[in-house]
Amino acid sequence: MPFVDRREAGRRLGKKLRYLRGPEVVVLGLPRGGVPVAFEVARELDAPLDVIVVRKLGVPFHPELGMGAIGEGGVRVVNDDVVRRAGITRGELAGVEERERAELELRAQHFRRGRAPEQLSGRTAVVVDDGVATGSTAAAACRIARANGAERVVLAVPVGAPDALDGLGDVVDELVCLEAPERFVAIGQWYANFAQTSDAEVLDLLHRAARTHPASAGGPAVDPDVWMRDEEVRVQAGRVRLAGHLTVPEAERAEGVVVFAHGSGSSRHSPRNRYVAGILNRAGLGTLLFDLLDRNEELDRANVFDIELLGHRLVEVTEWLRTQPETDGLGIGYFGASTGAAAALWAAAEDPTGVAAVVSRGGRPDLAAERLAEVRAPTLLIVGGRDDAVIGLNQQARALLRCENRLAIVPGATHLFEEEGTLDQAAGLARDWFIDHLTPARQPIL
Repeated sequence: MPFVDRREAGRRLGKKLRYLRGPEVVVLGLPRGGVPVAFEVARELDAPLDVIVVRKLGVPFHPELGMGAIGEGGVRVVNDDVVRRAGITRGELAGVEERERAELELRAQHFRRGRAPEQLSGRTAVVVDDGVATGSTAAAACRIARANGAERVVLAVPVGAPDALDGLGDVVDELVCLEAPERFVAIGQWYANFAQTSDAEVLDLLHRAARTHPASAGGPAVDPDVWMRDEEVRVQAGRVRLAGHLTVPEAERAEGVVVFAHGSGSSRHSPRNRYVAGILNRAGLGTLLFDLLDRNEELDRANVFDIELLGHRLVEVTEWLRTQPETDGLGIGYFGASTGAAAALWAAAEDPTGVAAVVSRGGRPDLAAERLAEVRAPTLLIVGGRDDAVIGLNQQARALLRCENRLAIVPGATHLFEEEGTLDQAAGLARDWFIDHLTPARQPIL
């Protein structure tokens, strides 16, 4: 296998493209799988990252046959030869374009989150995907980049089918491909890990890239004083030191701080939790994402389900947080996912007056059943509408809670909230719950 995963492929591709470094370069990732590759390329080139959203215009009676493509800004490229041979009328072409344009705008808004697209006029556009199989999507993206004013278009991919790559010469100024195996079957064949890229991961990577190149991200540059603290930290918890990342808004904007407790098999790098943390940060909430176990402890699977151990770690991390000058006096909340939700509730019971709110996403509160009656912090339980087993466990847990609590079910979501828009809903529910309960003026006098 040439590549471990998309991120490793992106790092290797970025090194190959170092000669392109310069202020005129912009990296464009094809969502979703191309964005993790493009993120690493953009970091290597110290260039802004954006998505290039394209929609194929398929022949009505043969949708797989492309007769053109559309992109943002009203850009359209049409293959007149296909249109003529298929006998497509202007009305039929307009109807297909109208439908695809609506979908394109929805996807672009979803990924951009209010940011304006990168301006390509006079610049070098590096279009990146995780691989090329047929070349149709890559060709459409390159044509769209050119139509949007790019002076030079470079297509960069880790792997591609040789015949498809040969057909792209007319649409790019330069093609960079690390592997072009003769026996090409599928892109995923050339990755050890080719798991589907989620919307949450794409949004997290775009947000992180925009903070590196804020002025290029279609919005005002971020004032460095907006964040009092945004850095990796180490927290002593008993005999171990736990890694974390602390982000705290400036004092005038801070509404509180939320400590994240991830689920089994996850870490502080979880794209879902990072995405939720970004939404909380933009609402004026500080966040601390940290690893509940060190590397050696993670090797013992029993530790992952030792809720008392994890709860104790959360208590110790909370005590450390209270000693930090940037978070002194801020209301503290817990956000727990899966088994991390049980740890959060266990810790809230251990510190009944010091924790102002708890949110569980797809949580297992039943694992902390013996402590639920002691929880005093207002608790929001968020569960996916298609996560039937966990819905039942959360309903049973509510019967044991004696604090203010609510069960929110997100329609269409499964356990990991991977479906489009579902993580957004969960994050919005969490944000509103924390703002309501962490703001000092709204907290009850104890």
